[in-house]
Amino acid sequence: MIKIGLAGWGDHDSLYPPGTAAKDKLRAYGAHFGIVELDSAFYAVQPKERMARYAEETPEGFGFVVKAYQGITGHLRGKPYYDNDDDMYAAFRESLEPVMEAGKLTAALLQYPPWFDCTKENVKILRETKKRLDGFPCALEFRHQSWFAPEFRDKTLSFMREEGWIHSVCDEPQAGLGSIPTVLEATTQPFTLVRMHGRNVGGWNQSGAANWREVRYLYDYSSEELNEWKDRIQLLLRQSATVGVIFNNNSGGHAAGNAKQLMRMMDMPVTEIPKQLDLFNF
Repeated sequence: MIKIGLAGWGDHDSLYPPGTAAKDKLRAYGAHFGIVELDSAFYAVQPKERMARYAEETPEGFGFVVKAYQGITGHLRGKPYYDNDDDMYAAFRESLEPVMEAGKLTAALLQYPPWFDCTKENVKILRETKKRLDGFPCALEFRHQSWFAPEFRDKTLSFMREEGWIHSVCDEPQAGLGSIPTVLEATTQPFTLVRMHGRNVGGWNQSGAANWREVRYLYDYSSEELNEWKDRIQLLLRQSATVGVIFNNNSGGHAAGNAKQLMRMMDMPVTEIPKQLDLFNF
C-alpha cells in the first residue's frame, strides 16, 4: 500500500475552496490524502483532547505521522517547559494515545538535529528514547551524514532493525555533513516513511537567516525527479507492507501539487478541487 500526503494541513491553500475555516481544513484534507504529518507537535505537545478530535475528523484508514516534541530530540533552546524528562515523555505519550487507540498513529517521527552525529553516546540516547516510547511505532530520521558514512551505514541500519525503528528515508539536498543520502532500505516490515524535503542545495544550510525555514524548503519537484521515485517506492514496497510519502516542500506552495502529481504517476486516485462557479462566465 502507498499513502501520499503533506506536512501539515493548514497552509496548503490550493486544496480548499476560498473561505474554508481553519477548523474545517483537516476534514477537507482527508478527502485528498490518506496521511499527514502533524508538525505542530514539534513545537508543543498537543493536548490529548485535540488529538482525539483530529482522529475523529479523519476517515477510516487515515494515518498521522506525529513529529516528536523538540525537547525529546534535542532541538530545544531556552527554558524547558517540563521539569524533567519523565514528565516530558509522559505528556507526549498521553498526547499520542487517542490517535493510537483510533488506529490512526502511523508513526511518531523523531527527527534529530544536524549536530546529532554517530557516536556511542548518541546511540545510547536512541536506545533509551525507544524504551521510553515503547508501544508506539517510532520513525527515526537523521540529519548528520555520519550515520550513513560507508563505515557506519550497515551498522546504523542493523541497529534500527534490532531496536524496531521505522526508517525515515529522505529526499533532500546533498549539502555537506548536515544532510543525509537517500538510503533505500526498510528497517521494519509494516511501514517505511519517505520525506520529500526538496533539493534546494543553496538554501539548506542557511539556518542563521531570519527566513531560513522558508528558504530551505523552497523547491518544486520536476516530473523527472518525481518519476525517479516511482521505482524507489516500488523497491521499498518489496521490503515493507506500506510506504508513506510526505511532501515537506511547501515554502512556495509546491507540496500539494507535487504530491498529486506523484499520485497520478503511481496510478492512485486523485481528488480534484471543485471549481468555483463564475456567474459571469458560462
